[in-house]
Amino acid sequence: MAESLTLDVEKPTAGGRMLARHNGQVVLVWGAIPGERVRARVERTGKGVLFAETIEVVAASADRRDAVADWRCGGNVLAHVAYERQLQLKSEIIRDAFTRIGRLPLDAAPSVTGSPEQGYRMRARLHVRGGRIGFVREGSHDVCAVDQTGQVLPAMVSWIAAAEARLRSDRLAGLASIEIAENIPADERAVHLELEPGTDPQRFAVLATEDVTGLSAQVLDRHGVVTLSGTPMVSDSIGAVRLRRDVRAFFQGNRFLLETLVQRVSAHVPDEPVVDLYAGVGLFGLSLAAARSAPVTLVEGDGVSGRDLEENAAPYADRARIIRTSVEDFLRHDKPAANETFIVDPPRTGMSSDAVRAAAALKPARIVYVSCDVATLARDARMLVNADYALGDVSGLDLFPNTAHVETLAVFQRQA
Repeated sequence: MAESLTLDVEKPTAGGRMLARHNGQVVLVWGAIPGERVRARVERTGKGVLFAETIEVVAASADRRDAVADWRCGGNVLAHVAYERQLQLKSEIIRDAFTRIGRLPLDAAPSVTGSPEQGYRMRARLHVRGGRIGFVREGSHDVCAVDQTGQVLPAMVSWIAAAEARLRSDRLAGLASIEIAENIPADERAVHLELEPGTDPQRFAVLATEDVTGLSAQVLDRHGVVTLSGTPMVSDSIGAVRLRRDVRAFFQGNRFLLETLVQRVSAHVPDEPVVDLYAGVGLFGLSLAAARSAPVTLVEGDGVSGRDLEENAAPYADRARIIRTSVEDFLRHDKPAANETFIVDPPRTGMSSDAVRAAAALKPARIVYVSCDVATLARDARMLVNADYALGDVSGLDLFPNTAHVETLAVFQRQA
C-alpha cells in the first residue's frame, strides 16, 4: 500500500500541484489548496521530491468547492478551488516564476483577468482509443469524456457523441486523433481527422454532420489533406480585422478573452514599426495593421498558419509584410527600424536562446511578450534584462479556467 502523509499545504506551484513539506522534504500534492491540512497518498518520488494526491481533507479551505467528476480529465486540476481563488493562485505562480527562475522579483502580484468557466474553448485536440473520443487523463493514457470538463460547447459534445456512434456502427478503424476548431460565435466548426497509415479517408466522410461546417482528413504516411465535406476553415472578426484559419492552424483558444488579449497587446504598442514574431494567422500583427498606419512585419514559419496569414494580410498589403521563415532565420537577416516594437508569442517552450540573443541584438525599443508558459517566460526575461531591457508591466489572462495554465503578458523596454 502506498505511503500516506498528513500535510500542511503552503503555496501553489506551476503545473497545478501545491507545495507542502514532510519532515523537511518537499511534497507536491494534487487536489489541495494553500492553508489546508490534508492526508495524501504518495504516488512517486523524484530528485528529492515526493509527488502525492489528496485522499482526505482534514481541515478545508473556505475556497474549496465540489470538483468536476474527473478533475484529471482536460487538465481541470484546479476545479476544486473557488474561481476567484484560482486567479489569486495563478497570480502567485507568475510572481514566483519571475522571482525564482528569472531572479526578477515583482513589486506586486500581477493581476489575472478571469473568464467564464464553461464553454470557453474554441480549439481542442482529441484522441481516439477503443472507439472512444476525448481528452487523455492526466498521468495516464486513458481517454476520458470531453463533456464532463465543461470546457466545450454542447454542439461540439454532440458531434463527438455522433462520431463515436458512427465509429461503432460502421466499424471504422484507423482514426488516431482529431483537431476541432470553432469561431467565437460557434456558428462555424471545422474538424480535421488524422488517420493511421493505410487508412482510406473517404470512409470517414460519414462523420460530417449538421454540427460541422467543414471536415478534412490526412493519412499520417501521406502528404496532402483530403477535404471530405464543406470548408475545413473558420473565420472571426477581431476588431477591424477578419481572420480566416485552417482547422490545423494555431490560434488562441478562449472565445471570451480573445479580444481582451488583443487589446492588451495593442495598448503596449505605439503607432511605430512593428515586428510580429511567431505571427500565426495574424491575430496581433494584422489587428495593428488594420487599425494603424505604421508598417508591420509578420514572421511565421509554420506552413499551414503561414498560408492563412498571407490570405488574411491581403487587405493590408500596403503596410503588412509577410515573411514565411523561422524566427531565428529572420532575426539573422533583419535590418531594424527606428523605435521598433517586437511582439513575440512563442510556443510553450518559449523563445530559443538564439532567438532571444538575436532579438536583443537588434535593439527594438520594446518587446511585448505573450507567453503560455510562465517558466519559460521568466527564463527568457532574465536573458532580456541581461541584454539591457527593463521589465515593465506584467499581467495574466486566464485563458483556461480550472486548469493550471495561465497566459502571461510582459513588456520589456530598451534602456538607453
